[in-house]
Amino acid sequence: MQQYSLENIRNLCLLSHCGAGKTSISEAILFTARAVPRLGRVDDGTTTSDYDPSEVKRKISINLTPLPCQWQETKINLIDTPGYSDFVGEVKAAMRVSEGAIVVVCAASGVEVGSEQVWSYCEEASLPRLIFINKIDRENANFYRTLEELQSKFGSRCIPLQLPIGAHNDFQGVIDLLTMRSYVGSPAKEGEIPSSLQSQADSFREKMVEAAVEVDDRLLEKYLGGEELSLEELKTGLRQAVVTGKMVPVLVGSALQNVGIISLLDAVCSYLPSPREREMVIAGDSLEQAIKPSQDAPLATLVFKTSADPYVGKLTYFRVYTGTIDSNSQVWNATQGETERIGQLFILRGKTQEPASQLRAGEIGVVAKLSLTSTGDTLCSRDKPVKIAPILFPKPTFSEAVQPKTKADLDKLGEALSRLVEEDPSLQVHRDADTGETILSGVGETQLEVAAEKMLRKLGVGVVLGTPHVPYKETITVSAEAEYKHKKQTGGHGQYGHVFLRLEPLARGSGCEFTDKIVGGAIPKNYIPAVEKGVNEAIHEGVLARYPVADIKTTVYDGSFHPVDSSEICFKIAGAGALRKGLSQGQPILLEPIMNVKVTVPEDYTGDIMGDLNTKRARVLGMNPAGGINVIEAQVPLAEILRYTIDLKSMTQGRASYTVEFSHYEETPPHIAQKIIAQRQAEKS
Repeated sequence: MQQYSLENIRNLCLLSHCGAGKTSISEAILFTARAVPRLGRVDDGTTTSDYDPSEVKRKISINLTPLPCQWQETKINLIDTPGYSDFVGEVKAAMRVSEGAIVVVCAASGVEVGSEQVWSYCEEASLPRLIFINKIDRENANFYRTLEELQSKFGSRCIPLQLPIGAHNDFQGVIDLLTMRSYVGSPAKEGEIPSSLQSQADSFREKMVEAAVEVDDRLLEKYLGGEELSLEELKTGLRQAVVTGKMVPVLVGSALQNVGIISLLDAVCSYLPSPREREMVIAGDSLEQAIKPSQDAPLATLVFKTSADPYVGKLTYFRVYTGTIDSNSQVWNATQGETERIGQLFILRGKTQEPASQLRAGEIGVVAKLSLTSTGDTLCSRDKPVKIAPILFPKPTFSEAVQPKTKADLDKLGEALSRLVEEDPSLQVHRDADTGETILSGVGETQLEVAAEKMLRKLGVGVVLGTPHVPYKETITVSAEAEYKHKKQTGGHGQYGHVFLRLEPLARGSGCEFTDKIVGGAIPKNYIPAVEKGVNEAIHEGVLARYPVADIKTTVYDGSFHPVDSSEICFKIAGAGALRKGLSQGQPILLEPIMNVKVTVPEDYTGDIMGDLNTKRARVLGMNPAGGINVIEAQVPLAEILRYTIDLKSMTQGRASYTVEFSHYEETPPHIAQKIIAQRQAEKS
């Protein structure tokens, strides 16, 4: 396998709104670079990157896919990412190991929600990028309208390097503003710029040249002096402007017609940074520090994805930042603090694996069957251990209850869910102690549906997803006293336990307390733990709707016993019976969980969100405006926002986001409590 220096490697990710044509562009790039023999199509399910059955079925990308190829002596490690917002975890992982990005925008649809989101991710990561306006041959395609949208939303630094010749059915080719030549057809034929577009091309070239010289004082002086700049000088200025983020070049073409792809590959090699130009962040004990990537330094590798392959087993994707990693070697997992054995290394292109004896700094590879390594871990040299700053995945906001389909599925469910979370860290699994349900949480509904399909296909575990139950609780509002006597006479020894309990309401969130106020030996000391055990067991089922009881203080203050017939089980039964009696007399109420919700929403949609929150019994605590965005803070009952992710997406076209965390329990309104109690009784019957 050919080895490349850091200067001759480009690691970049393809980003866009769903449906803008990323996967088609990745296929056209592979075909143009002769990495694949034929041009696959998304509609036919024949593309190199979308090979997973779920991707073929839905015709969308679900997983990030490395697609290495070579262009002009440069190794390009292209990563195709999902455009659907539910799979943002894959996007974040791909961006973390990239030095640059190509943001794809549809010429007909313009700048969509997903385009704005990936742009904001690039801004957060300070990632240099190019924009490729795709589908210029599509109906209603308009390059200039799309360019205007880009500049109004992302700033005037979005400057075209190309102009299209025609659009829709009349699309013929592109004008290169650097060389001021036209390239028509596929394969492209070089020619003169059409006279009708000459003045437009001159105007746009002037803006491009101004952007190129602004970052270099020498070039600026030469330009202002009226001297002609050479092609190499312009390229140097453009590269510097792109790498520093002061300019974002805009290119145009059609992936399906394979037009504009050569120019895109040239731009990637000419303007996007190499691994040497972007520092690696090391996570220290107290502060982070940045280190320059080097092929001569000790090994430092970041694991950015883990997947389960039904034939090969566990696959671990990694990016080498410094040093060299060899096949059949041993490395130190600095995150886990253990040695990991490395088997055969591979270069992955879609599902095709190419063996590699070693991978040097700047490369992206994969290795199978690692025993203890997971996503976010650092593999390094044991002599000089380092920890690379981990990937920050989005917090889950949408949850569903997981039920196994059969008894056999139940036995394998725990292991399958843990493997699922290992493969996708944006998923989380926990068991709700109050409802007894296994809860799977993620970014959105589609992500969880795909996860369920994956469990069945890869791990052979069938599950049903449903809306989780709300963990209501019950409590009392007034103090009550209750007596319960458990008395039975049978042929031999009888049963006798007699308990007096006092129940008192406590402040919200106090939990349940048990105290012993027995005097004079009314109940022997050795039976008090049995009374407490009976009370603690009975607390799990209240008297209204059999929900757990919270925030009460139980005091045993009197009772009686029989020297022969009393036993621990008798006092346990008496304690439980007395508690149930006391709960009924204490004017019980239902408590519901209240959540702190923070909604980040564009100003245009603020009124709709506020109105919707009011219908959800929310208490709006405040609103903080900042740069066209409002952050609304509110407290909302959990029952009202179980599917809020879906509601928010439909109300704001996916432009809003929110975070949620538990706040406290408070009384459920009586009319809602009646419905819950009636429903619960119907379920139990």
